[in-house]
Amino acid sequence: MQRQAYVPGLAALGAALVLGLTGCSSGSGSDTGAVDSKAGPAAPAAPPGRYRTLFEPCGAIPQNTLRDLLPGATLLPDDEREAVYRGAAAVTYDTDRRVGCSWKADTPDAMHRLRLDIERVVSYDPTVSDDDSAQEVFSRKQVAADLPQPPPSPTGTTPSGTPSSPSTGTESGNPGAPGDPSAATTSSTTDAATTPTNPDAPAGGSPSGATTPTGPPPETPTDSSGTPSGTPTTGLEPRVLEGLGQVAFLDDALSAGGANGRHRTVSVVFRTSNVIVTVEYVEQTTGSAEAPDSQELQEKARNLARLLAERLEE
Repeated sequence: MQRQAYVPGLAALGAALVLGLTGCSSGSGSDTGAVDSKAGPAAPAAPPGRYRTLFEPCGAIPQNTLRDLLPGATLLPDDEREAVYRGAAAVTYDTDRRVGCSWKADTPDAMHRLRLDIERVVSYDPTVSDDDSAQEVFSRKQVAADLPQPPPSPTGTTPSGTPSSPSTGTESGNPGAPGDPSAATTSSTTDAATTPTNPDAPAGGSPSGATTPTGPPPETPTDSSGTPSGTPTTGLEPRVLEGLGQVAFLDDALSAGGANGRHRTVSVVFRTSNVIVTVEYVEQTTGSAEAPDSQELQEKARNLARLLAERLEE
């Protein structure tokens, strides 16, 4: 049998190619490992909210509570009264994200409307929790309500609310900075040179040229709303509420409602974890009837809000 010829050059070339391929593969693997080590661990996802579902709102209010909120329903026949108490569910596309219900009943002198809106907020940003997203929604609602700021304390403040500055012993019209001796000297010299003296003024009396002020007393300072700054509040103004959910506020608005009628809307909004509940209670009087009582409507709306907050804790 004839032997194949052995070519040293070809064998060396083959070995070189094998070493080159091995070196490339080794280098590529080490680079990948370096990139992966620099990436670090993934950031932990923000915690989810407490609630995954929502309760059915139309059946969440006891009938005796509805009877108190909707006095006109007691005047209706049985079948119509039951229909009023059942309420009308709000149209939503995902009852795990948002639900609502409304009721209404009229009397000869007034009409009453009640509306519930319950929203479960879900964050789509893995670094932002559901609770934080819900707080952002709640804050926007509070800003939209435009709650008045509490009046400033009269102690240590001017009528405009600006802290009063200490007296410097010089008038504000004098040139120079307060406490500057040269400014005080210049002011004294200028006053002596320009202020006419009254030769008839008694010794030890008022300064030269001074006159006793006459006329009506100064007006009482008022705040930006036009209300005297010293006027006590009634406690029924729109305000932040304590002891309801994690955060809460109340809004109260009175407006004209038809011919000689008055329309009052009281809204209570509170947040518990990632759920925001809005209670809106409306009374509108007709004709010569008195305006709806703010204290009564607020008390009823707050009691209902507390009942719903307890329902969320179940």
